[in-house]
Amino acid sequence: MQASSGVGQLSELATRIRENVQKVIVGKDEAINLTMVALLCRGHVLIEDVPGIGKTTMAKALAQSLGATFKRIQFTPDLMPTDVLGVNFFNQKSSEFEFRPGPIFSQVLLADEINRATPRTQSALLEAMQEAQATVDGETMTLPTPFLVMATENPVEMEGTFPLPEAQLDRFMIRVEMGYPSAEEEAMIYTRFEKGTILASLEPVTRANELMLMQEVPPSVRVDDTVRDYIVSIIAATRDHDGISLGGSPRAGLALYKTSQAWAALSSRDFVSPDDVKKMAPSVLPHRMILSSTARLRGSSAAQLVTDILAAVPVPIER
Repeated sequence: MQASSGVGQLSELATRIRENVQKVIVGKDEAINLTMVALLCRGHVLIEDVPGIGKTTMAKALAQSLGATFKRIQFTPDLMPTDVLGVNFFNQKSSEFEFRPGPIFSQVLLADEINRATPRTQSALLEAMQEAQATVDGETMTLPTPFLVMATENPVEMEGTFPLPEAQLDRFMIRVEMGYPSAEEEAMIYTRFEKGTILASLEPVTRANELMLMQEVPPSVRVDDTVRDYIVSIIAATRDHDGISLGGSPRAGLALYKTSQAWAALSSRDFVSPDDVKKMAPSVLPHRMILSSTARLRGSSAAQLVTDILAAVPVPIER
Protein backbone atom coordinates (compact mmCIF):
# COMPACT_ATOMS: atom_id res chain seq x y z
CA MET A 1 0.00 0.00 0.00
CA GLN A 2 1.45 3.39 -1.01
CA ALA A 3 1.82 5.92 1.79
CA SER A 4 -0.47 8.53 0.19
CA SER A 5 -3.30 6.11 -0.60
CA GLY A 6 -2.95 4.44 2.81
CA VAL A 7 -3.14 7.80 4.58
CA GLY A 8 -6.34 8.64 2.73
CA GLN A 9 -7.97 5.35 3.69
CA LEU A 10 -6.82 5.70 7.29
CA SER A 11 -8.22 9.23 7.57
CA GLU A 12 -11.57 8.06 6.15
CA LEU A 13 -11.70 5.14 8.60
CA ALA A 14 -10.87 7.42 11.52
CA THR A 15 -13.72 9.73 10.55
CA ARG A 16 -16.17 6.80 10.49
CA ILE A 17 -15.03 5.61 13.91
CA ARG A 18 -15.13 9.08 15.47
CA GLU A 19 -18.62 9.84 14.12
CA ASN A 20 -19.88 6.48 15.35
CA VAL A 21 -18.49 6.98 18.85
CA GLN A 22 -20.02 10.45 18.95
CA LYS A 23 -23.45 8.92 18.59
CA VAL A 24 -22.93 8.06 22.27
CA ILE A 25 -20.30 10.56 23.44
CA VAL A 26 -21.06 14.25 22.94
CA GLY A 27 -18.00 16.11 21.63
CA LYS A 28 -14.62 14.89 22.94
CA ASP A 29 -13.00 14.93 19.48
CA GLU A 30 -9.58 15.32 21.06
CA ALA A 31 -9.93 12.34 23.41
CA ILE A 32 -11.29 10.10 20.63
CA ASN A 33 -8.53 11.11 18.20
CA LEU A 34 -5.79 10.53 20.78
CA THR A 35 -7.20 7.09 21.56
CA MET A 36 -7.16 6.20 17.86
CA VAL A 37 -3.53 7.36 17.65
CA ALA A 38 -2.60 4.88 20.38
CA LEU A 39 -4.57 2.13 18.64
CA LEU A 40 -2.83 2.78 15.31
CA CYS A 41 0.56 2.65 17.05
CA ARG A 42 -0.30 -0.61 18.84
CA GLY A 43 -0.09 1.28 22.11
CA HIS A 44 -2.37 1.69 25.10
CA VAL A 45 -4.35 4.56 26.61
CA LEU A 46 -4.73 5.85 30.15
CA ILE A 47 -7.84 8.02 30.58
CA GLU A 48 -7.75 10.12 33.73
CA ASP A 49 -10.46 12.35 35.13
CA VAL A 50 -13.05 12.60 37.86
CA PRO A 51 -16.01 10.15 37.95
CA GLY A 52 -19.02 10.77 35.71
CA ILE A 53 -17.17 12.37 32.78
CA GLY A 54 -17.83 9.46 30.39
CA LYS A 55 -14.52 7.55 30.50
CA THR A 56 -16.09 4.09 30.63
CA THR A 57 -18.80 4.95 28.11
CA MET A 58 -16.24 6.19 25.59
CA ALA A 59 -14.18 3.02 25.99
CA LYS A 60 -17.22 0.81 25.39
CA ALA A 61 -18.38 2.86 22.42
CA LEU A 62 -14.95 2.68 20.79
CA ALA A 63 -14.72 -1.08 21.29
CA GLN A 64 -18.16 -1.60 19.73
CA SER A 65 -17.26 0.68 16.82
CA LEU A 66 -14.16 -1.41 16.13
CA GLY A 67 -16.13 -4.67 16.05
CA ALA A 68 -13.54 -6.18 18.40
CA THR A 69 -13.94 -8.64 21.26
CA PHE A 70 -14.34 -6.67 24.46
CA LYS A 71 -13.91 -7.40 28.16
CA ARG A 72 -14.13 -5.15 31.18
CA ILE A 73 -12.39 -5.48 34.54
CA GLN A 74 -13.61 -3.44 37.48
CA PHE A 75 -10.44 -2.93 39.51
CA THR A 76 -10.94 -3.10 43.28
CA PRO A 77 -8.53 -3.45 46.22
CA ASP A 78 -9.28 -7.18 46.55
CA LEU A 79 -8.75 -7.99 42.84
CA MET A 80 -6.07 -10.65 42.30
CA PRO A 81 -3.69 -11.13 39.33
CA THR A 82 -5.47 -14.37 38.45
CA ASP A 83 -8.70 -12.37 38.05
CA VAL A 84 -6.93 -10.55 35.22
CA LEU A 85 -4.82 -13.27 33.59
CA GLY A 86 -6.84 -16.42 34.21
CA VAL A 87 -6.21 -19.58 36.20
CA ASN A 88 -5.47 -23.28 35.75
CA PHE A 89 -8.09 -25.45 37.46
CA PHE A 90 -8.55 -29.19 37.86
CA ASN A 91 -11.47 -30.55 35.85
CA GLN A 92 -12.80 -33.54 37.77
CA LYS A 93 -14.70 -34.85 34.74
CA SER A 94 -11.63 -35.06 32.52
CA SER A 95 -9.18 -35.55 35.42
CA GLU A 96 -6.94 -32.92 33.82
CA PHE A 97 -5.92 -29.36 34.49
CA GLU A 98 -7.54 -26.81 32.20
CA PHE A 99 -6.88 -23.14 31.68
CA ARG A 100 -9.71 -20.69 32.19
CA PRO A 101 -8.62 -17.51 30.39
CA GLY A 102 -9.08 -14.20 32.13
CA PRO A 103 -10.54 -11.05 30.59
CA ILE A 104 -7.12 -10.00 29.32
CA PHE A 105 -7.59 -12.44 26.43
CA SER A 106 -9.66 -10.01 24.40
CA GLN A 107 -8.90 -7.48 21.69
CA VAL A 108 -10.04 -4.48 23.71
CA LEU A 109 -9.65 -4.58 27.48
CA LEU A 110 -11.25 -1.90 29.62
CA ALA A 111 -9.36 -1.69 32.92
CA ASP A 112 -11.87 0.41 34.82
CA GLU A 113 -10.53 2.48 37.73
CA ILE A 114 -7.16 0.76 37.49
CA ASN A 115 -5.68 2.73 40.37
CA ARG A 116 -8.15 1.24 42.84
CA ALA A 117 -6.31 -2.10 42.67
CA THR A 118 -3.11 -2.86 44.57
CA PRO A 119 0.25 -2.43 42.79
CA ARG A 120 0.64 -6.23 42.64
CA THR A 121 -2.51 -6.60 40.58
CA GLN A 122 -1.70 -3.54 38.46
CA SER A 123 1.64 -5.13 37.55
CA ALA A 124 -0.16 -8.18 36.11
CA LEU A 125 -0.78 -6.05 33.03
CA LEU A 126 2.88 -5.19 32.39
CA GLU A 127 3.86 -8.18 30.25
CA ALA A 128 0.60 -8.06 28.31
CA MET A 129 0.92 -4.37 27.49
CA GLN A 130 4.54 -4.60 26.39
CA GLU A 131 4.78 -8.04 24.75
CA ALA A 132 1.12 -8.79 23.84
CA GLN A 133 1.40 -12.05 25.75
CA ALA A 134 0.55 -13.41 29.20
CA THR A 135 2.37 -15.98 31.34
CA VAL A 136 0.37 -18.15 33.73
CA ASP A 137 2.06 -20.92 35.76
CA GLY A 138 5.13 -20.75 33.54
CA GLU A 139 3.23 -21.06 30.26
CA THR A 140 3.31 -18.08 27.89
CA MET A 141 0.28 -17.46 25.69
CA THR A 142 -0.15 -14.93 22.88
CA LEU A 143 -2.97 -12.41 23.18
CA PRO A 144 -5.47 -11.68 20.38
CA THR A 145 -4.65 -9.01 17.81
CA PRO A 146 -5.22 -6.14 17.66
CA PHE A 147 -4.78 -5.69 21.41
CA LEU A 148 -5.65 -2.43 23.17
CA VAL A 149 -5.76 -1.70 26.90
CA MET A 150 -7.92 1.28 27.77
CA ALA A 151 -7.45 2.02 31.44
CA THR A 152 -9.46 4.60 33.33
CA GLU A 153 -8.34 6.12 36.61
CA ASN A 154 -9.58 8.67 39.08
CA PRO A 155 -7.20 11.39 40.26
CA VAL A 156 -4.73 9.98 42.80
CA GLU A 157 -5.84 12.52 45.40
CA MET A 158 -9.17 10.71 45.70
CA GLU A 159 -9.72 8.33 48.61
CA GLY A 160 -9.05 4.63 48.02
CA THR A 161 -6.63 4.98 45.09
CA PHE A 162 -3.07 3.69 44.59
CA PRO A 163 -0.60 5.60 42.38
CA LEU A 164 0.39 3.57 39.32
CA PRO A 165 4.03 2.38 39.37
CA GLU A 166 6.38 4.28 37.05
CA ALA A 167 7.05 1.09 35.06
CA GLN A 168 3.36 0.70 34.32
CA LEU A 169 2.80 4.37 33.50
CA ASP A 170 5.60 4.08 30.94
CA ARG A 171 3.66 1.29 29.18
CA PHE A 172 0.81 3.67 28.37
CA MET A 173 1.61 5.35 25.09
CA ILE A 174 -0.88 8.18 25.62
CA ARG A 175 -2.56 9.75 28.62
CA VAL A 176 -5.89 11.48 28.02
CA GLU A 177 -7.82 13.93 30.20
CA MET A 178 -11.41 14.32 29.03
CA GLY A 179 -12.48 17.36 31.04
CA TYR A 180 -15.96 18.65 31.77
CA PRO A 181 -18.31 19.30 28.83
CA SER A 182 -19.28 22.82 27.83
CA ALA A 183 -22.73 24.11 28.78
CA GLU A 184 -24.01 23.40 25.26
CA GLU A 185 -22.57 19.87 25.26
CA GLU A 186 -24.04 19.12 28.67
CA ALA A 187 -27.47 20.22 27.49
CA MET A 188 -27.11 17.87 24.51
CA ILE A 189 -26.20 15.01 26.89
CA TYR A 190 -29.38 15.54 28.91
CA THR A 191 -31.51 15.57 25.75
CA ARG A 192 -29.81 12.59 24.11
CA PHE A 193 -30.01 10.31 27.14
CA GLU A 194 -33.32 11.34 28.69
CA LYS A 195 -34.81 8.02 27.50
CA GLY A 196 -31.74 5.91 28.32
CA THR A 197 -28.46 5.02 26.66
CA ILE A 198 -28.12 4.05 23.00
CA LEU A 199 -24.81 2.26 23.58
CA ALA A 200 -26.31 -1.22 23.25
CA SER A 201 -27.53 -0.50 19.71
CA LEU A 202 -24.22 0.91 18.46
CA GLU A 203 -23.05 -0.97 15.36
CA PRO A 204 -19.38 -1.56 14.36
CA VAL A 205 -18.00 0.48 11.46
CA THR A 206 -14.84 -1.60 10.87
CA ARG A 207 -13.39 -5.04 11.51
CA ALA A 208 -10.18 -6.30 13.05
CA ASN A 209 -8.59 -7.18 9.70
CA GLU A 210 -9.18 -3.68 8.31
CA LEU A 211 -7.85 -2.12 11.48
CA MET A 212 -4.70 -4.25 11.39
CA LEU A 213 -4.14 -3.15 7.80
CA MET A 214 -4.45 0.49 8.84
CA GLN A 215 -1.87 -0.07 11.60
CA GLU A 216 0.70 -0.57 8.83
CA VAL A 217 0.19 2.99 7.53
CA PRO A 218 1.77 5.25 10.21
CA PRO A 219 5.28 3.69 9.95
CA SER A 220 5.28 4.67 6.24
CA VAL A 221 4.72 8.35 7.07
CA ARG A 222 7.94 10.23 6.30
CA VAL A 223 9.94 11.83 9.13
CA ASP A 224 12.60 14.28 7.96
CA ASP A 225 15.98 14.21 9.68
CA THR A 226 15.37 17.68 11.11
CA VAL A 227 12.08 16.55 12.69
CA ARG A 228 13.72 13.44 14.10
CA ASP A 229 16.47 15.59 15.63
CA TYR A 230 13.76 17.88 17.03
CA ILE A 231 12.25 14.91 18.88
CA VAL A 232 15.69 13.94 20.19
CA SER A 233 16.22 17.51 21.46
CA ILE A 234 12.87 17.53 23.28
CA ILE A 235 13.62 14.24 25.05
CA ALA A 236 17.12 15.44 25.97
CA ALA A 237 15.63 18.64 27.41
CA THR A 238 13.41 16.61 29.76
CA ARG A 239 16.55 14.92 31.13
CA ASP A 240 18.45 18.19 31.62
CA HIS A 241 15.62 20.24 33.15
CA ASP A 242 16.22 21.37 36.75
CA GLY A 243 12.62 20.65 37.67
CA ILE A 244 12.65 17.04 36.42
CA SER A 245 14.46 14.29 38.32
CA LEU A 246 13.57 11.56 35.80
CA GLY A 247 13.18 12.62 32.17
CA GLY A 248 11.94 10.81 29.10
CA SER A 249 13.41 7.40 28.30
CA PRO A 250 14.20 6.09 24.80
CA ARG A 251 10.79 4.41 24.95
CA ALA A 252 9.23 7.83 25.54
CA GLY A 253 11.09 9.26 22.54
CA LEU A 254 10.00 6.36 20.35
CA ALA A 255 6.40 6.84 21.50
CA LEU A 256 6.59 10.52 20.54
CA TYR A 257 8.06 9.57 17.17
CA LYS A 258 5.38 6.98 16.39
CA THR A 259 2.42 9.02 17.63
CA SER A 260 3.58 12.00 15.56
CA GLN A 261 3.49 9.76 12.49
CA ALA A 262 -0.02 8.56 13.38
CA TRP A 263 -1.27 12.09 14.02
CA ALA A 264 0.07 13.21 10.64
CA ALA A 265 -1.73 10.27 8.98
CA LEU A 266 -5.00 11.14 10.75
CA SER A 267 -4.51 14.66 9.41
CA SER A 268 -4.31 13.24 5.84
CA ARG A 269 -0.58 13.91 5.46
CA ASP A 270 2.20 11.50 4.52
CA PHE A 271 4.90 13.49 6.32
CA VAL A 272 5.45 14.63 9.92
CA SER A 273 5.74 18.32 10.71
CA PRO A 274 7.12 19.89 13.93
CA ASP A 275 3.52 20.85 14.78
CA ASP A 276 2.63 17.14 14.92
CA VAL A 277 5.40 16.61 17.47
CA LYS A 278 4.27 19.60 19.54
CA LYS A 279 0.69 18.31 19.38
CA MET A 280 1.56 14.85 20.72
CA ALA A 281 4.18 15.74 23.34
CA PRO A 282 1.68 16.89 26.04
CA SER A 283 -0.14 13.53 25.81
CA VAL A 284 2.97 11.33 25.54
CA LEU A 285 5.57 12.79 27.92
CA PRO A 286 4.16 14.20 31.23
CA HIS A 287 3.02 10.90 32.74
CA ARG A 288 6.48 9.38 32.10
CA MET A 289 8.36 12.08 34.02
CA ILE A 290 9.10 12.47 37.73
CA LEU A 291 9.39 16.01 39.06
CA SER A 292 12.11 17.12 41.44
CA SER A 293 11.15 17.90 45.02
CA THR A 294 11.82 21.59 44.35
CA ALA A 295 9.42 21.64 41.40
CA ARG A 296 6.73 19.92 43.45
CA LEU A 297 7.14 22.43 46.29
CA ARG A 298 6.72 25.24 43.78
CA GLY A 299 3.46 23.70 42.61
CA SER A 300 4.75 22.89 39.13
CA SER A 301 3.11 20.16 37.06
CA ALA A 302 4.69 17.82 34.53
CA ALA A 303 2.34 19.16 31.86
CA GLN A 304 3.48 22.73 32.50
CA LEU A 305 7.15 21.73 32.34
CA VAL A 306 6.57 19.99 28.99
CA THR A 307 4.93 23.18 27.73
CA ASP A 308 7.97 25.16 28.88
CA ILE A 309 10.33 22.72 27.14
CA LEU A 310 8.38 22.93 23.87
CA ALA A 311 8.63 26.71 24.05
CA ALA A 312 12.38 26.59 24.70
CA VAL A 313 13.55 23.96 22.19
CA PRO A 314 14.16 25.56 18.78
CA VAL A 315 11.69 24.43 16.12
CA PRO A 316 13.32 23.30 12.86
CA ILE A 317 12.62 25.55 9.90
CA GLU A 318 12.14 24.13 6.42
CA ARG A 319 15.19 24.71 4.29
